Amino acid sequence: MAQGSEVQPSSSIHGLSLSVAVTIMLAGTLYPPMMVTPDGSVDHGLAGALFAAMSVAFVRGVGFVPRAIAWRWLFSGWAGLGTLVLAAGLKYLH
Repeated sequence: MAQGSEVQPSSSIHGLSLSVAVTIMLAGTLYPPMMVTPDGSVDHGLAGALFAAMSVAFVRGVGFVPRAIAWRWLFSGWAGLGTLVLAAGLKYLH
């Protein structure tokens, strides 16, 4: 191994994360009314949580593993699950 080189975590396609991302993308595209409040206004909190979950799931799903620990945590499966739980909670409240 060359001096100064780091061992990178292996990356591969993560099917579950990728399918969650595609599902959120398709649901938001085909049925946008799921992101509105009962009075018909946009629920920005729900939309933001869903789009954050979709972004995390796409990054994780295609197998990208960031080098920095903070970014690695931000784009982890646990962060994606947390944003999905947040979105479900916000949807339940309305």
